[in-house]
Amino acid sequence: MAGHSKWANIQHRKGRQDAARSKLFSKLAKEITVAAKMGDPDPDKNPRLRLAVKEAKGQSVPKDVIERAIKKSMGGDAENYDEIRYEGYGPNGVAVIVETMTDNKNRTASTVRSTFTKNGGNLGETGSVGFMFDRKGEVTYPASVGDADTVMMAAIEAGAEDVESSEEGHIIYCADTDLNEVSNALEQELGESESTKLIWKPTTTTELGLEDMQKLMKLVDALEDDDDVQRVTTNFEASDEVMSQL
Repeated sequence: MAGHSKWANIQHRKGRQDAARSKLFSKLAKEITVAAKMGDPDPDKNPRLRLAVKEAKGQSVPKDVIERAIKKSMGGDAENYDEIRYEGYGPNGVAVIVETMTDNKNRTASTVRSTFTKNGGNLGETGSVGFMFDRKGEVTYPASVGDADTVMMAAIEAGAEDVESSEEGHIIYCADTDLNEVSNALEQELGESESTKLIWKPTTTTELGLEDMQKLMKLVDALEDDDDVQRVTTNFEASDEVMSQL
């Protein structure tokens, strides 16, 4: 029975992972459709669409899903979405930014507020935590692309602002308005990136212990489970010991 139980757990976990992957693909496809509808359906003429396609490819979204999302933007039945940012607090005052894309503002506002409340957080006013973050462009590469000096030189040449290199890989930061140009220049030198996107980079962090981290993860998971939520950013900091216990 133990073997059967283990297999059931593995199957359950795989089912959850598949569901999460499907939801991620759906959100990335929505971003592509919106970007294409707002500008030109040709990624070479539309920087936002190019970045959306690049991020989707980095997350292994199939080519036909990307093409379908672009085609959908050209049809008369494509939904109109509003982009709304919500800001609030999680456990121990950790800052939380929630970026949404919705065709029903009232539904999304109600759901986000309810999710914060049910998971021990508080939804604040716009700007209540935004000052703790900078809007940046982020390009990531695997460690195999080269050593820290090689990547640093390529980043400087491309016009980036900062590089963080570790055994896991390289994270390159630039001004949000320069992301398209910087990522294109990096691609010429280092090849295709793992990920290229706009992020909220914390300027100040809040350290959390295990219990608060568990509460925060529950809040973030609940927010990300909402189809209207595109991404969630927090400014938590936790020790390696705490992270290993999660």
